[in-house]
Amino acid sequence: MYQTVIVEDDPTISLLHRTFLARDNRFALVRAFSNGHEALEWLLHHTADLIILDVYMPRMTGLELLRTLRMEGIGIDVIMVTAANDSKTVDALLKLGVTDYLVKPFAASRFQQALDTFCQHREAVSHDNVSQQELDTLFSSAAPAASIPKGLQTRTLDRIRACLRQIPQAGATCETIADCSGFSTVTVRRYLTYLVSQGEAVTQVNYDTGGRPCMLYRLPLP
Repeated sequence: MYQTVIVEDDPTISLLHRTFLARDNRFALVRAFSNGHEALEWLLHHTADLIILDVYMPRMTGLELLRTLRMEGIGIDVIMVTAANDSKTVDALLKLGVTDYLVKPFAASRFQQALDTFCQHREAVSHDNVSQQELDTLFSSAAPAASIPKGLQTRTLDRIRACLRQIPQAGATCETIADCSGFSTVTVRRYLTYLVSQGEAVTQVNYDTGGRPCMLYRLPLP
């Protein structure tokens, strides 16, 4: 089993990580920390295979933690799960060799994909010689994109996902999301229907409208 450490200051997100890891018997959680400083003190004296790491934390950021580990010659694998998506931070972390990078909020399927990618990398280098096919997988710039139904466009889908991340937790109407994305209500409703079918969005009926009830869309709760 892969020995895993969680470094996340939000208790709700940390619990979510624990839940996802518990579903995969290839991983064992050995420690969880709420700040980078305590994690560093432990990692300097103990071994582990993988860190699930946040960026924004008290005392020491995830970026500072990873830089220090690399300076100490500790080549532990890292999956970033963070709200930090500015280009400077992303570039710095990629150069430090993170295995994957998830931006909050994220779908459970995306977290599982990150775990699967980590395992594929470990399995590829577990024997003496690595085949060209395995190298192609290791150095692929991105995981193969999941196929989407004919008639839907990836860039449009990503734009609507981005709008969903911006709306209040209570949800928003299709019309509101259409205004955010710049697409027509008909187009947005078609993409939202797909996202709901994939578990990336959920719906609920709002009866407090003073008139006809309306459908609200939002991201799944952690």
